[in-house]
Amino acid sequence: MPPHPSRRKKSAPAVRALAGTVTITRQVHFNSAHRLYNPTKSLAWNQKQYGLCTNPHWHGHNYVLEVSLRGQPDPVTGYIIDLGELKRILHTAVVDRCDHRNLNDEVDFLRGVIPSTENLVIAFWQQIAPHIKVPARLHCVRLYETPRNYAEFFGPDAT
Repeated sequence: MPPHPSRRKKSAPAVRALAGTVTITRQVHFNSAHRLYNPTKSLAWNQKQYGLCTNPHWHGHNYVLEVSLRGQPDPVTGYIIDLGELKRILHTAVVDRCDHRNLNDEVDFLRGVIPSTENLVIAFWQQIAPHIKVPARLHCVRLYETPRNYAEFFGPDAT
């Protein structure tokens, strides 16, 4: 005699992995001081080039860092990366090292670098990239110096 219909074992629905490339972005914030100054040039050149941004007593910004990753979601988790893990990476690689610091003097990976927004996105990419694991890949590092000014970097191989 066949089992009673109410006693049949119900099977779990099939898990579907959808194909497609996805971009995810995590935003973090930090505050830092810096001075735009090229020591190979005269003070007059620096003042003409950078204006108030070359103040020898520094100036600060409330930076907003956005980091985008691309990839195909893992068929088991549905993630290209857990956003909590991405947050941890960004704090370890950049925020914890730059927050409430003087970018010219206190951040080891920026020593000898003019800390323009353009240079910062490249330096931040270099710090973040080694921590990103497949299936994710680093797509874009965007840094807002002010709400109206930002730079973005799509990696050393971007055209």
